Amino acid sequence: MRRTIFDDEHDDFRDAVKTFIAREVVPHHERWREDRLVSRDMWLAAGRQGLLGISIPAEHGGAGTEDFRFNAVLTEELARAGLALASSVGIHTDVVAPYLVECTTEEQRGRWLPGFCSGEIVTAIGMTEPGAGSDLASMRTTARRDGDGWVLNGSKTFITNGTAADLVVVAARTGSGPREITLFAIEEGVEGFTRGRKLHKVGQPEADTAELFFEDVHLGGEQVVGELHGGFTTMMRHLPQERLHSACANIAHAAGALEQTLEYAKERQAFGQAIGTFQHSRFLLAELVTEIEVTQTFIDRCVAEYVTGTLPDVETAKAKWWSAQVQNRVIDACVQLHGGYGYMDEYPVARAWADARVTKIWAGSNEIMKEVIGRSLGLGQARRVS
Repeated sequence: MRRTIFDDEHDDFRDAVKTFIAREVVPHHERWREDRLVSRDMWLAAGRQGLLGISIPAEHGGAGTEDFRFNAVLTEELARAGLALASSVGIHTDVVAPYLVECTTEEQRGRWLPGFCSGEIVTAIGMTEPGAGSDLASMRTTARRDGDGWVLNGSKTFITNGTAADLVVVAARTGSGPREITLFAIEEGVEGFTRGRKLHKVGQPEADTAELFFEDVHLGGEQVVGELHGGFTTMMRHLPQERLHSACANIAHAAGALEQTLEYAKERQAFGQAIGTFQHSRFLLAELVTEIEVTQTFIDRCVAEYVTGTLPDVETAKAKWWSAQVQNRVIDACVQLHGGYGYMDEYPVARAWADARVTKIWAGSNEIMKEVIGRSLGLGQARRVS
């Protein structure tokens, strides 16, 4: 089905992103998987290409656009090249960027945003903790007052870009209330800030993921991002964009795997004919193509309404959970159609299968997304029966 949300500028940008990927990603991708880290050269090249500062004001080195369709184009093309690339870059451009643009002082923006756009400053966000997961109100990392500053203690885990990040936006409890949370910007090299081991994941090895530890980290007031005790509200306000980013990546990633599988089904011979000619294969591929196109249409509608500011937050929860379900279902079917070869790591579909599994967990688990949707229907939480 023809997509209608993009105009000529977006199409030209997509061509530029494809060229960038062919030149700066494809030749090095295998090494990044082995190193479990996207090289700094990629970040710097992306900065030179103008890919990192889409939403950053022009006076700080960015493009200064609020048109999320450009973000969607970048996310889609990176996801097709490898979901981990969309993950790493998306944390920087779609998740951290709004905090640094909307919640910072002019001095902070001048200090961090030029490097953010150039790729000299790679960013991450520290929300998830070992015992909290999607439950942000249960976080245990704390920041206590120390004169005019703060002392930060705690830990974060499953942090994408955790190894490479030069700047991490960290959420910490600053009061006794469940939502008294404040955001802090922690820069590389500050005393007491250490990184744990680079975590071994089932998929997406090139998206470096790490544990972060904070032991008596002394911070000045200039490290506070946004309002004191306002972090919970701020995070809730920005989660919809993260979920929409995830939805864009999920469906593009699945579509790429399906396109590869369609070609495989035309070429792979079994019992003297192409496997795509068997009725079961034709019917299955027909189902998968339809699922992808229907889901893409819904996500496109979400993107279009997000650009105009008319998209209800609950729709991003629907887009996130449904796209993750479709993505995993489609890619699992693609592995099955590849037979034994689909389970070999050298085949892109096998890697796509492993890479996709986490999308039902991160950016708020799919169960949490259903909870958000259910509450929007006027269905409150069940009362505990003693």
